[in-house]
Amino acid sequence: MELTELADLLNPPTQNFDGHLVLNSHKVTWRLNFIQGQLLYAVDSQYAVRRWSRLLKQYFPNWDWQIDAAQIVDRQSWPVHLLDRGLSQQKLSLLRAKLVIRQIVQECLFELSYCTSLDHDWKPISFPISSSCKSIALSKWEMKTTFNKVKHMQQQWQETGLEQINPMLAPTAKENVEAHLLPIEHQYLRGDFTLQDIAGHLDKSLVEVTQSLRPLVEKGTLAFQTLPDLALPTVQYGAFSSSIAQQPVEVRATQPIPQGTRSTAEQPLVACIDDSPVLAYSLKKTLASAGYRVLTIQEPMRGFSQLIEHKPNLILLDLLLPNADGYSICKFLRDTPVFEKSPAWALESSTRDSQLRLKSF
Repeated sequence: MELTELADLLNPPTQNFDGHLVLNSHKVTWRLNFIQGQLLYAVDSQYAVRRWSRLLKQYFPNWDWQIDAAQIVDRQSWPVHLLDRGLSQQKLSLLRAKLVIRQIVQECLFELSYCTSLDHDWKPISFPISSSCKSIALSKWEMKTTFNKVKHMQQQWQETGLEQINPMLAPTAKENVEAHLLPIEHQYLRGDFTLQDIAGHLDKSLVEVTQSLRPLVEKGTLAFQTLPDLALPTVQYGAFSSSIAQQPVEVRATQPIPQGTRSTAEQPLVACIDDSPVLAYSLKKTLASAGYRVLTIQEPMRGFSQLIEHKPNLILLDLLLPNADGYSICKFLRDTPVFEKSPAWALESSTRDSQLRLKSF
């Protein structure tokens, strides 16, 4: 596909469009996330985690970016919410986060440019993310610069005769090839890395790496194969911290806690928004014994991205928070499409009888 044609496809239907552009080549599906008409992220159905993991190791090697197991089912926008969480927690710098996005978009556009035909569909969706995350979306000027880089890569790819090689495939050298004849380390030619992966690991351009392998391809001593995507590293909630002092707090609900949608694969998740670590411990202990996982959030203004990521089956909210208005948080949840139908209960504590009651809102 011509880059000009591809660029036309990426023009959002409205200037301030929020949502996805879905591009389908009948083999791979790409989902491009737009916020206020600007491209925020691009993800493909084949190597979404592999690409994210490689570039995060390159730009943010010390960030432990585990994701809740409930997020695995949302393969449409989990990277956006992880970016938002990383920026909110100051694990990511704005500049480096933008560099990651530009590199991912560049790779995806290069792969898209070799598709002969693409079905496309615009799907509006709300992204309740921070202003910091919104600020790293690519402007029109940045998109133009990215397209110019992709065009330059295309020219190099064609001039070196690499048109028949798919950069998303993994090269595998035959067993009888002597190691000293290989242009790169043999570990990269065992079918464990795509060409994009190898270029990233060696800190070389994709064209340079692929061109060095061309003689092996012509001799028939190098084959290519498709790899499975990497698994998302996940973290489970519900474990208790022994460092939290235990105090006798009875949890009493005025009505039964709704069970949510149970699955044999995982327990329902309850989010607790409260500033008290003692209460959080007591809730975890009580709810875990009833078969629930618990996500605790002590600072609600920083915890919205966690709610978006984990999509709890039930939300427990303290209305008397020291740095936030619980009723405003409740209104925000009800005005957010993701949570407009989520069961939510207010925490009503009583210091007189050390009891905690739940009230639906």
